[in-house]
Amino acid sequence: MATTETDLQRQKEIKQAEELLFSGRQELGFAKGLFLGNFVADWAMPYPRLSDAQQAEVDRAIAELRQFLDEHLDPEEIDRQADIPRHVIDGLGRIGVLGMTAPKEVGGRGFSQMQYCKVLEEIGARDASTAVFTNAHHSIGIRALLLFGTAEQQHTWLPRLMNGDQLAAFALTEREAGSDAANVQMTATPTEEGSAYILNGEKRYITNAAIAQVLTVMARTPIPGKDKDAITAFLVTPDMEGFEMIEPRMPKLGIRGTATGRFRLNNVRVPKENILGPLGKGLRVALTVLDFGRTTFGACCTGGARTCLEMAVAHANSRRQFNKTLGNFDLVKKKIARMAADVYAMEAMTQVTASLIDRGFEDYMVETAMLKVFTTERLWDAVNDCFQIHGGSAYFDDSPLGRMLRDARINQIGEGSNEVLTSFIALVGMRGPGMEFKEIYDTMLKPSRGLSKAWDAGLKRLSAAVKVPEVPVRNDQLKSYAAQLGRLVWRFNFAVDKALIAYREPVLEMQLIQERIAIAAMELFATTCVLSRWDSELSALERNGSGASDHLAADLFVRRSLRHIRESLRGLGDNDDRALLKTADAVLGIESAGNRDGR
Repeated sequence: MATTETDLQRQKEIKQAEELLFSGRQELGFAKGLFLGNFVADWAMPYPRLSDAQQAEVDRAIAELRQFLDEHLDPEEIDRQADIPRHVIDGLGRIGVLGMTAPKEVGGRGFSQMQYCKVLEEIGARDASTAVFTNAHHSIGIRALLLFGTAEQQHTWLPRLMNGDQLAAFALTEREAGSDAANVQMTATPTEEGSAYILNGEKRYITNAAIAQVLTVMARTPIPGKDKDAITAFLVTPDMEGFEMIEPRMPKLGIRGTATGRFRLNNVRVPKENILGPLGKGLRVALTVLDFGRTTFGACCTGGARTCLEMAVAHANSRRQFNKTLGNFDLVKKKIARMAADVYAMEAMTQVTASLIDRGFEDYMVETAMLKVFTTERLWDAVNDCFQIHGGSAYFDDSPLGRMLRDARINQIGEGSNEVLTSFIALVGMRGPGMEFKEIYDTMLKPSRGLSKAWDAGLKRLSAAVKVPEVPVRNDQLKSYAAQLGRLVWRFNFAVDKALIAYREPVLEMQLIQERIAIAAMELFATTCVLSRWDSELSALERNGSGASDHLAADLFVRRSLRHIRESLRGLGDNDDRALLKTADAVLGIESAGNRDGR
């Protein structure tokens, strides 16, 4: 009985996930292509570049932003006071940062996502609190209105949000709903006459909650004519009767300047005109908005990592021990070289992912998840390495590294924990080949279904098994790396197919297998972005008649990344998973699950 109930629950969860993630338009993008053994080159190659006009525009914006931040932003004071001063917020609004990608007709700057990422990289290099505040207001707050708001809603709400007169927040997280976004418990009950909804429930860990005048709130609504409910997005204002701010500023380890709050809605009446997007499609709103937020997340982390690299280099060149500077010690060089390689990759990956939005693609959720996991992990490594290079001096309050260490830790948790996103990357990616194998298997069991679909699926799997994809690079010095990358895409597809055949549906629960598959996929994406950028920069130098540039950081990243991919794929068959799980079960007091993960 227990097994039957577990199976039924799993099938229900699978069906919900299918409806949520695969009901819209599906494209064979770069990430999904990898899992099918394809290299969808035009998603990442040639490397995306801003036009001369766009570049000039963003250069002017960054110059203005730098001057403002130099004069007015004090990260240490923000951390001590646990508050971003109002004059900083007003200034960001005045120079256009708070409405940067909104259309000019509503008061925005009309920047592309690539341009906006360059701006947020600059803020992320200075202060994580200010970067998170800006990201919450614009990338997930205003963005919901820009993407899903009606013309009337946009006319009503957007103009005052552009310049900071009003601020925005996005309220999804609850006690039982965070990474598990579908488990929202806040209710929205329609009134008898149908003109409004009555909202009840509590939200917590909401960035900008205490300072926002417009909040996008997720609540569960009944679906007319159906015996079920679904999540709907509502525009809520704190002046509505029954809106209770329980904790305006929850004390935190890091990003202390952000106003992270907890509030309750007690029979709050919200007009039906405040529904944002279609009724019952709130999770679609949330997931779409988070794609934008994860892209700018990547930009903020890139800026932070670049600051770490600059600080590490400065200290390594000035601090002397044993009659030589720290920079002359190999173990210090190791950290600095790794940081330089990662910063190059983080920037490349962010720009490629942002370009997918600017080019009008619709299905890039796996790429944004990859970017978020990759950049947040690499920023944490950079902060930790920079801290170690500075030694004991980093541990005292006159160093910014303590604040940076505390600020960086939230990134691996916010906007989807990295563990959840890692499984998400693997499972969404494996769906493509999994469906093809299912078509073949179902036809074998029931030949009367017809052979055409199974035949097509079989040909695709066979083609992927025998054909090594080509990675198109223009410069001869990169062709060896391109060939290695193509070969690893083939090996990756073979490993995914092997896992699907060996484990079939239980792979949905096998997170250690999922992790290795996701890590390999992320490294394949990152390496592609680096090769694309490197190739573009080499070609630009040739056109300009310049000599070859020094791309040692790019070279190091590609070498290390290709090795990581091989190690992850090798680990699918050579690992200690069974011993690891048995040990954890014993420590946790959980009855052993037997041969989980197949060994």
